[in-house]
Order: sequence, then structure tokens, then C-alpha cells
Amino acid sequence: MRDIAIAILLALFVRTFIVQAYKIPSGSMMPTLLPGDYLLVNRLAYGIRLPYKGYIVRWREVKRGDIAIFVFPKDRRKDFVKRVIALPGEEVKIKNKKIYINGKEIEDRWGIFSDSNYVGYPRDDFGPVRVPPGSVFVLGDNRDESNDSRYWGFVPIENIKGKPLVIYFSVGSEEGIRFKRLFSTPK
Repeated sequence: MRDIAIAILLALFVRTFIVQAYKIPSGSMMPTLLPGDYLLVNRLAYGIRLPYKGYIVRWREVKRGDIAIFVFPKDRRKDFVKRVIALPGEEVKIKNKKIYINGKEIEDRWGIFSDSNYVGYPRDDFGPVRVPPGSVFVLGDNRDESNDSRYWGFVPIENIKGKPLVIYFSVGSEEGIRFKRLFSTPK
């Protein structure tokens, strides 16, 4: 009985502080993450975070291009996965599907567009807005099909739970079962 209790406590510790599994439910991060992908997320990527309290120790800052798993600001029972586009204090603007940070267009090598028709605000034209201190602006890689910061606002950095390490299993993709490392931030 003692061994079972230790195993349960160890599993809870690992899930809470070190690594956690997630399943991708939608196509908002396609083609990087597909519906049915199963991820392992590094909960220590940015520091030690207590559940519902935020970070107690931070050793890495969130960077533009990071894929982040976070508590959805509008419903704390849900976790979302998106790409960090703008950092605290930066001004972000989207004009004709192009992203501008502090007035300069950035190379958006992550974004894909499924609808070439111009639709307008907020999907294809947004801002300018300044990211508040302690928050980030996030977008799904599938720009035309993503519910992200353009619609519901900024993500407090304290809400970020971690960074995906690997797709360890995938169902429902055309590729069948796939394995893909995600731990590096594209430059």
C-alpha cells in the first residue's frame, strides 16, 4: 500500500511540476500542431510554477516564436496552445495579414492563411495595441482559423504553463502516427 501511495505522489509531482500530456482539439495551430496530436509539455521551460499561483522562480523569459500552453484568460478551466507574437511593452499591429511590432514588419514564417480573401477587423487588420507589462500577445499558426489574442486579448505570463517538447502520438492526421520534436524556437 505504501508503494502505491508513493507512486501516486510521484506521478502527481511529475504532472504538476515537470511534464504534462495534452491533446490538440482544433486546427488553430496547423500545420505545426494538428487536431489529434498528443503533446508532452515541459512545465519547467520558464521556471517553477505553482498551480493557480503563478511562477515562484523564473529562469527563462518567454520569447517571440515560442509555442506556449496557457490557462485561457476568459475561462480558467481551459488550456490553450498558441504562438507568442508580441512581448510585454511592444506595440502590435496587423495590416492586410502582415504583423508589425513597434512599427516594423516581422517575418511571419509561422503563419498560414486558408482564406486569401480580405475579411477585415480583427482577423486581418488589428491594432495597434500595446502589450501590457507581464503579458504577451498570441496567435494561432492557422491565422484565418484561430481564436486568439485578436479576439479576446492578452495572456498574462503567469498563465503560461509550459512549452511543448514533443508530439508523441497523433491520430486523425493524414500522416498517420507521427513523432515531432517541438522544443526549439524557430529563429
